[in-house]
Amino acid sequence: MNPNHQSSHNLSKPVILQVEDLHTSFKSFEGEVKAVNGVNLELRKNSILCLVGESGSGKSVTALSILNLIYSPGRIDKGKILFNGKNLFSLSENELRQIRGKEISMIFQDPTSALNPLLNVGSHMEEMFMAHGNTDKKSIKERSIDLLRQMDLPNPEHILKQHPFQLSGGMAQRVMIAMAMVWNPPVLIADEITSSLDVTLQADILDRIRRLRDYNHSSILLITHDMGVVAQVADHVAVMYAGSVVEQAPTIDLFKNPKHPYTSALLQTLPRLDGPKRRLNPIRGAPPTMIDLPDKCAFLDRCFKATSECRLNTRPRLLEADQDHMVACYNPIINT
Repeated sequence: MNPNHQSSHNLSKPVILQVEDLHTSFKSFEGEVKAVNGVNLELRKNSILCLVGESGSGKSVTALSILNLIYSPGRIDKGKILFNGKNLFSLSENELRQIRGKEISMIFQDPTSALNPLLNVGSHMEEMFMAHGNTDKKSIKERSIDLLRQMDLPNPEHILKQHPFQLSGGMAQRVMIAMAMVWNPPVLIADEITSSLDVTLQADILDRIRRLRDYNHSSILLITHDMGVVAQVADHVAVMYAGSVVEQAPTIDLFKNPKHPYTSALLQTLPRLDGPKRRLNPIRGAPPTMIDLPDKCAFLDRCFKATSECRLNTRPRLLEADQDHMVACYNPIINT
């Protein structure tokens, strides 16, 4: 598996979205679930950052926390979300509504459940326009048709009249992307948007994501568990494990020189076509329970490089190991 060589995008691009020490938890009868446990990450302008990790690692909760869409029994305990230098958590709900959909938009994982089955596509598009002040029905319809046409949907005038159940999975996902791009937001969050699609449709959707970066100059946070998706589209990668980002680096650098033992172990589980045949190595053990997580490295019990320093100290912070390469580890992998 080779990472896309377009991922050598300019690393000096300014940061548009920054997550600092984000903690989000959920109350349960068994204890406090620390779904997001000190996440730090940076999204650069006009680039694609893939947030990758196993199911249950906290990726989707991180995305919802960025837009302050966590509701009871969940809560955001602390942290900052800096969008163009402004802390979103310091804004009122009315101020946040002006940002959601217009400045930062989100494409949800399952379009069939995200779309209202009682409304046709035209009504969904209309809502997105009217939420931020465009009430001209004629211009809304014209712009909606144009957006659907950009998504290569056949007969967009007819699509506007259709309901979600009348659309295939790929068509529904393209409608969701069109809705997210109504206001051409600077930041787009895409949550597992290819997980339910076949390989052909997946390639089509990923190509559209690349086009949004290249032609709309969008900055995209793409959430996935699929390292193949990462290799195809990402400029940067943030690897998440048990509620925390353990490594963030340019895509090519991360695939060639992983520094965190978890990242290295994750890559060892993947088949490769560019080298000799080898056995796939599963990661031993199981992820920790997210209930009442101790303040230690969450990968400690599964790590092949764990030392006494790892066992004695609190959870390592995400620090720069090389230029533009961050890792949270006391004993990172050194490539000679």
